[in-house]
Amino acid sequence: MRTRRIVSLLARLPGVGEKTAQRYLLFLATADPAIARDLGLELAQLSEHVRPCERCGNLAETENAGVGAICEICSDAKRDASLLCVVGRVHDLIAIERSGAMRGRYFVLGRLLSPLEGVGPEDLPIGALVDRIREDGVTEIILATPPSVDGEATALLLKRDLAELGVRMSRIASGVPHGGDLEFADPITMGRAFFGRQNM
Repeated sequence: MRTRRIVSLLARLPGVGEKTAQRYLLFLATADPAIARDLGLELAQLSEHVRPCERCGNLAETENAGVGAICEICSDAKRDASLLCVVGRVHDLIAIERSGAMRGRYFVLGRLLSPLEGVGPEDLPIGALVDRIREDGVTEIILATPPSVDGEATALLLKRDLAELGVRMSRIASGVPHGGDLEFADPITMGRAFFGRQNM
């Protein structure tokens, strides 16, 4: 049946289970038909007009199918090209952008070092990252990989492989979240909160 097929397709989306997929289907089937029609049209053209940015890996839009795209951040002349923030995924880039704390540019690795998933150093775009650092005259690299085992391993690998470039490298601090209770913080997070403390 068509409804089962749609539920099955929607359930493939991250964070969407079968019940949520059914709710989406019921909404689209009973709402204004223009909503489903417009959504379907945009999704059908998604791969033609939204693709990874050629320079950083962020999402970029283009009006011409088959033509390369540069994202808004890379094309923003007001951004500091000498400051490069390296992230694991586009999700991380979006989270950092929401904070408004980063005025430089980004490089998205697309994955993290993960031996358990078969992702080794050769699977990371380190060559492209080195080229970007040299082309843009980057003077500082901020390693903003997540504070997980894979994120830490990736940061250490990048620190080792980029050391010969002589560029300043820093790692984002991690600690107790705003509004969080200290009693629920794990030992690693608490240790980093103390290590990354600042003068008042």
